Amino acid sequence: MELLAGNSSCADGSLITVSCPSRWVVCQVIQDGDLATSAPENVSAHTSWATPVESKYGFYIGLALAIFSSFLIGSSVILKKKGLLRLVDTGGTRAGDGGHGYLKDWLWWAGLLTMGGGEAANFAAYAFAPATIVTPLGALSVLISAILSSYLLAERLNLLGKLGCMLSIVGSTVMVIHAPEEEEVTTLTEMASKLKEPGFLAYATILLVACLVLIFFLAPRYGQHNILIYLAICSVIGAFSVSSVKGLGIAIKGFFAHQPVLQNPLTWILIITLVASVTTQVNYLNKALDVFNTSLVFPIYYVLFTTIVITTSIILFKEWVTMSVVDIIGTVCGFLTIILGVFLLQAFKDMDVSLRNLPQALQNSNQTPAVKDDKNILIEVDNSGTVTEDKPKVFMIYS
Repeated sequence: MELLAGNSSCADGSLITVSCPSRWVVCQVIQDGDLATSAPENVSAHTSWATPVESKYGFYIGLALAIFSSFLIGSSVILKKKGLLRLVDTGGTRAGDGGHGYLKDWLWWAGLLTMGGGEAANFAAYAFAPATIVTPLGALSVLISAILSSYLLAERLNLLGKLGCMLSIVGSTVMVIHAPEEEEVTTLTEMASKLKEPGFLAYATILLVACLVLIFFLAPRYGQHNILIYLAICSVIGAFSVSSVKGLGIAIKGFFAHQPVLQNPLTWILIITLVASVTTQVNYLNKALDVFNTSLVFPIYYVLFTTIVITTSIILFKEWVTMSVVDIIGTVCGFLTIILGVFLLQAFKDMDVSLRNLPQALQNSNQTPAVKDDKNILIEVDNSGTVTEDKPKVFMIYS
């Protein structure tokens, strides 16, 4: 903060103009005070080394935490699945059949703890980087899981899957290059003012009404037949959960800066909102996974969830205000590239497509295939001539 102009004396009623990176402030002296006693109580006079580090490298810290979170979550799936496979090899009851023998396997617990560490890193990333970056980068966990499974679980990653991995990396890189690096909301007071803005209040009201209609009217009637119902509930609720995580990240930073965040009612409101929204998300996402094919659930959920989170970020945090047109177009194109990569990686993962058999696959595609009308299956490959190995399935939940 730099003093630009002021009166010759600091008597009561004097005006002082102060310049900040994002705004101009005019202060009025209302009372004389002792500088020796008042300065230590002023939070703005805090000169901890963390403040300049965060202001200079905060974006890169959040970016590193988001990537590290994706690596941990993607690795946790491999560890948990290895534990489940060892249970099957020893003749134990599978988890899908109601068995809980995996709870005695240290490898499964290692996977669970790794996933917890990944979620904690993801939580911390929202405190440093814009939600526009952190949320889309969650798709990297799918990429990491697919790559590790091809080496550690002997699962085949076909040509389309490899292409999807490359597209996801390219899209993530483009988004990072063009993403906003400035974050204006740094205190709970600023967060509260953002939440009270008429634009966000109207947006939140629309989302809340839409969510209630989906839960109480559409889900009981059409949820078992239309995949968009359950996934729309998860995605709409995700706007509240991500906003709460962002606010709690700010509160945690304020707590370590010795600010009275626990006495602020907004902190507890954010905690209650986060618990309620995450519980609802997990409930309806499990319902979607139970009814519909996983290869259909995840791409649609990723697109809906990330789109709503980015929209919420635009309205609430205004992270795109300082971006140029080129950066906005680059961010949107990067996001669309990630969507395409996730779709190729998930939707066609059961197809046997490689450079060696690609000409034969293209030749067979010209023949008239059997028509299969199943709205719950996105891609079905006829492997009636092969014997499938009975392995447990592990589902991932992304936030």
